[in-house]
Amino acid sequence: MEGSQLGLGIVVALVLVALAFDFMNGFHDAANSIATVVSTRVLKPYQAVVLAAFFNFVAVFVFHLSVASTVGKGIIDQGVVDHYVVFGALIGAIAWNLITWWYGIPSSSSHALIGGIVGAGVAKAGTWALIPAGILKTVAFIFISPLIGLVLAGILLIAISWIFRRTTPSRVDRLFRKLQLFSSSMYSLGHGGNDAQKTIGIIWMLLIAAGYTGSADPVPIWVVVACYVTIGLGTMFGGWRIVKTMGQRITKIRPVGGFCAELSGSAALFLATWLGIPVSTTHTITGSIVGVGAVQSVSAVRWGVAGDLVWAWILTIPCSAFIAAIAWGIARAVLA
Repeated sequence: MEGSQLGLGIVVALVLVALAFDFMNGFHDAANSIATVVSTRVLKPYQAVVLAAFFNFVAVFVFHLSVASTVGKGIIDQGVVDHYVVFGALIGAIAWNLITWWYGIPSSSSHALIGGIVGAGVAKAGTWALIPAGILKTVAFIFISPLIGLVLAGILLIAISWIFRRTTPSRVDRLFRKLQLFSSSMYSLGHGGNDAQKTIGIIWMLLIAAGYTGSADPVPIWVVVACYVTIGLGTMFGGWRIVKTMGQRITKIRPVGGFCAELSGSAALFLATWLGIPVSTTHTITGSIVGVGAVQSVSAVRWGVAGDLVWAWILTIPCSAFIAAIAWGIARAVLA
């Protein structure tokens, strides 16, 4: 598609829709960064969201744009991308985020966007438009990222319990209340680094398709800054329905457990971002929280709640893809 075929007004409108998704991503996923630190009463909610938003933005200076490259070029063939595909993808992701937010379900904004891209791309050109390598590694990390978080959190909690076995519980509690400020900040850094890049990727995809930048050109700096600022603002407004689910309903969290969950989750996010894999921060922190609870006692985890979350994860990509395909069809019929 040549730039002249797609007016600046349409591009601006779609960029604004993408930034709306980015804001909603921060709003929807705020709980991932702050649920444990709020539930353990280390920080008040408003303090926690300001801290999380700050480190969401700081991630712009830390991570390479490898995840943006995967989203922008590694999910569907660039040749099928047009404004209808981008519109369908964003509507699919936003609609699924709104549905899951309303019901307090911590689903994945990341996978909602991937599902939206897949659904709109297939609706336009069929399954040949998909790039298997990018999709497979994304789907694989639906299971790998929470497993990494679970295992690391469990190991870390066992190690800390052994190291501090002769220390009084009250002293351990005081120490890890302070350390949770560090672990929560690291998780927010990982959240911003992975999630903001997904919106960067779809805006980049749009600009390439519209002819405003070349596929070999770097991402425009304004796109990067706008996406990191927007996800930080979304985080500041928070998603309190989901905070309750993440921080209270899966298992009871104490400061040492919160520290282990956040630090383990951030390690998983750093690894995935370095590999260029768009993972779910929701899946990762949930796995870490389950790992902490399971080490304390298998009965400490509310497995029914955890099972409901897994079903939400499984349904996210197909449901958002279905909505995106419908949105693509409506856009073609109304706007063509």
